[in-house]
Amino acid sequence: MDLELKSKTAVVTGASIGIGRAIARGLAEEGTRVVAVARRKELLDTLVAETKAAGGTIIPLVQDIVAEGAANKLAAAAIAELGHVDILVNNAGGSRPLPVDAPDSAWDEAIALNFTSYRKIAHALLPQMIQRRWGRIINITGKSEPEGLNAAFAAKAAVHAWAKGLSREIGEHGITINCIPPGRIMSEQIRRNYPEDYRERFAEEEIPVGFWGEPEDLAVLAIFLASPRARYITGTVIPVDGGLRRYQF
Repeated sequence: MDLELKSKTAVVTGASIGIGRAIARGLAEEGTRVVAVARRKELLDTLVAETKAAGGTIIPLVQDIVAEGAANKLAAAAIAELGHVDILVNNAGGSRPLPVDAPDSAWDEAIALNFTSYRKIAHALLPQMIQRRWGRIINITGKSEPEGLNAAFAAKAAVHAWAKGLSREIGEHGITINCIPPGRIMSEQIRRNYPEDYRERFAEEEIPVGFWGEPEDLAVLAIFLASPRARYITGTVIPVDGGLRRYQF
C-alpha cells in the first residue's frame, strides 16, 4: 500500500533510541522529511547516517523539550528546516514511580515531561496545520492499568483526555490526533532492568502472542496513523501490546 507520505514533513521527539528512533526512520524511509529531536547528539548522528544509507532524510535537532520556551523554539526550528510540519509524533517521556510521600517537585517533573511537553509542542505547531488544513498528531503514551503509584501513568492518562478533547476541535481542519500506549517493547531500559529469563517467563505467562515487541512493531501503526490513508481515525487510544492488556476497550 502506498501510504502517500512522500511529500510530507514530520517532527519526532525522543527519536534517538527505541520507539521514537523506529518511527523516525520508518517515516523517512517512506519518503517523509523528518526532524528528529533528542538530547543525545551522537545517537542522532548515527540515526541520520543509517537512514541516509537507506535512502531517507532525517534532520537532527538536539534539544531538551521541557526547558522554558522549548516548545516554541522546537516549532520554529522545525518550520525553518522543513518549511512546514505536517506530522508530529510526541514520543519523549520517562517512567516516574513515586512513593506516597514524594514531593510536589517529583510530580511536577513527570507531568512536565509526559504531558505538558506534548500539549505545548502540539499547540505550537497547530496554527500552521490549521492554516494548511492538514495534520497528524500521534502521541506515544502508556497503559491504563497502574500496578503502583507512578506519575507517568497519571500524565499519560492526561494525554488521552486532552487528545480526545482536542480531536473534537481540530477534525474540521483535516487534522487527526491519536494515542498509542505501548506494551512490553524492547529497549535499553527493558534490557537493563529485566533479565532474559524473566522476560521469557513473563511473555509465556502474560503476553498472548508469546513474545516482547520490538520498536518496529509499534512504529508501523504510528506511520499508518501519520498517513493520509488514516483520515477517518481520530481521538482513539490504540494499544500495541501483543494482547497484554485485559480490558476489552
